[in-house]
Amino acid sequence: MRLYDDLLTNGYYTTRLFIGSPPQKFALIVDSGSTVTYVPCSTCEQCGNHQDPRFQPDLSSTYEPVKCSVACTCDEDQKQCTYERQYAEMSSSSGVLGEDLISFGTESELKPQRAIFGCENSETGDLFSQHADGIIGLGRGQLSIMDQLVSKGVIGDSFSLCYGGMDIGGGAMVLGEITPPTDMVFSPSNSARSPYYNIELKSIDVDGRPLKLDPRIFDGRHGTVLDSGTTYAYLPKEAFLAFKDAIMSKLHSLKQIPGPDPTYKDICFSGAGSDVSQLSNIFPKVHMVFGNGEKLLLSPENYLFRHSKVSGAYCLGVFQNGKDRTTLLGGIIVRNTLVTYDRQNEKIGFWKTNCSELWERLHIGGASSPAPSQSPTSTISDSPAPSPTVLPDHFKIGLITFDMSLNITYAELLPHKKELPGLIAHELGVNTNQVHLINITSEGNTTRVRWEIIPDGSSNYFSSSTAMNIISRLTEHQVHLPENFGSYQLVEWNIVPPSRRTWWGKHAVAIIAGISLVILLSFSTLLVWHFWRRNKGFSTYRPVDAPVPEQELQPL
Repeated sequence: MRLYDDLLTNGYYTTRLFIGSPPQKFALIVDSGSTVTYVPCSTCEQCGNHQDPRFQPDLSSTYEPVKCSVACTCDEDQKQCTYERQYAEMSSSSGVLGEDLISFGTESELKPQRAIFGCENSETGDLFSQHADGIIGLGRGQLSIMDQLVSKGVIGDSFSLCYGGMDIGGGAMVLGEITPPTDMVFSPSNSARSPYYNIELKSIDVDGRPLKLDPRIFDGRHGTVLDSGTTYAYLPKEAFLAFKDAIMSKLHSLKQIPGPDPTYKDICFSGAGSDVSQLSNIFPKVHMVFGNGEKLLLSPENYLFRHSKVSGAYCLGVFQNGKDRTTLLGGIIVRNTLVTYDRQNEKIGFWKTNCSELWERLHIGGASSPAPSQSPTSTISDSPAPSPTVLPDHFKIGLITFDMSLNITYAELLPHKKELPGLIAHELGVNTNQVHLINITSEGNTTRVRWEIIPDGSSNYFSSSTAMNIISRLTEHQVHLPENFGSYQLVEWNIVPPSRRTWWGKHAVAIIAGISLVILLSFSTLLVWHFWRRNKGFSTYRPVDAPVPEQELQPL
């Protein structure tokens, strides 16, 4: 399946899961550290406003509650099994367990299967405020989606994840076995060591030199754990200090600066430039060395994140894990890395690749709508606009336009017109100056708004990955507007190549206005001079000694 969202913008990646008959769609965080898959229930009294409508058991003809038994905690009033999960960042989820058909849409060849999942009645913390609907649990345990599908014999006992890079969202997920690439690097993973997916990490090399640490430092508490639902990496205190000092000792040409959030003491550096492909020339290479002697290369994007307020600045994405002796490796460590969790053979494989391209190469099942890769524009009629598939990396987009139908009247929208560009920019992950409101049209009880998104700064085009991220947020209904704007429907989107959006095209109105102003001023000056001459008694034209300099047209 294709993965959506972005690790550092959203803090997670999501996939699409369909539950019930007829199927109800949900965007779920891919989490190898969780065992329960859950979505908000229609009866939930403490659930946030998420990406999709809540699950309605009454609308599914195949839904059945999981009845109380000795194997579960029971809600005596409903006579139904319950679940409860709490997380390190102080969020929690609780509810009842139900069973229904699950599927992965047209992207998967797997037929719908009956599975047990959680129907949330309460959520707190980040789970309450996030856009994603819930979590798909890929960890070890009877309630894990993996364990349930494997026990039915419909997939092999393995799954793989591939997260996009520093500037690229999305990626791919495969449930079931794949043939590993010949140069995939493996580490043993002992299922008896901890309930989480672990690897045998023995040392970390920075610029070819191992950190001066006892190898047992990486085997404390749960050992070294891979958790796809965690954003950053967290090391025990001694390992973190050694890693930080080793990195900083190689960055003499950069200036250390404060982090983007004053409430955190991030370690950040400026002066590295904005080109991610050049970071390896500035920041040192890092290798993780496994117990079997094999090494995994970590590029700078695997231990750095962009400073959100200073261009060309980066911050260390590796932190101290408090007083916890566990080494926790989140998604940042495996960006642009295919990670295969081979549960049957108790090993985890790593293979460096471009994860945004991997989805297109795997192309399992195919997507539900054609990609706008051959035509310069992609226009949909007045019906909900479908999601695009992956655009080729060489495809550049100079302009994105889209029409949004808001479920409020023109009169209700008008007082909030100035707020809209900032809201749209925030939801699409772009700057406010990139968002232009082109037109507002009243359509009875609804209002149609046309938008234009332009590239940021001096660039005259979006990369295909950036454009895909923007379009996916729109088509996957990830834009969340305040309640007073009502719901929205995306009815049309277009992409235009850079050649269709030239400098003249962008500034034509300003240029014409400027030329008109110059002509008007010149004519007014000539008229005043003519009357002045006549009042002074001049009857013939006298040439001016020095030429009048042309008025310079100031660029906008």
